[in-house]
Amino acid sequence: MWRLFGILLVVTQLTACAGILMAGAVGGAVMVNDRRSMGSQIDDHALEVRLSAALREHDDLRQQTRISAISMNQQVLLIGQVPNDMLRNKAIKVLEQVEGVGLMHDQIRRGSPIGFSAISNDSWISTKVKSRMFGDGELDAMRIKVITENNEVFLLGLVTQEEAERAVEIARTTAGVRKVVKVFEYR
Repeated sequence: MWRLFGILLVVTQLTACAGILMAGAVGGAVMVNDRRSMGSQIDDHALEVRLSAALREHDDLRQQTRISAISMNQQVLLIGQVPNDMLRNKAIKVLEQVEGVGLMHDQIRRGSPIGFSAISNDSWISTKVKSRMFGDGELDAMRIKVITENNEVFLLGLVTQEEAERAVEIARTTAGVRKVVKVFEYR
């Protein structure tokens, strides 16, 4: 009995290690394939953490809005929903004060924050777009970040004009996509 328990414990621990190793390998491959420097990738992640923390410091922004800030080469994409322009302006003012913010792309929409069902649907749309990009022979999908918010797809990355056009075409023709917004930096 104890022997069986010991074997099961070892097997479950090894399975967890394999999952962690796989996630690390995939994350590492994405970082290596990104055209940004490793330092820039780390700076972007740190900036996103600081932006999120800045929003959480304000009760009204935390409780009444749904705002996400995504950084790519210190250019910040703002997406989400706010009930009124006063809160939008406050959020932008708060985020502009965060150290490291370069150009800010305001794509915040006026309206009620979306719910779990819409968030789940957005994840599915991003998955479909990214899968189609991976299946495309002309595009390196690992160089493009796909974010979906309320059926709008935002494309980020350091890309060529041809890569941008191909990515937009793939996203635009994916079922469920209402709008495609390019936030590319061209090389």
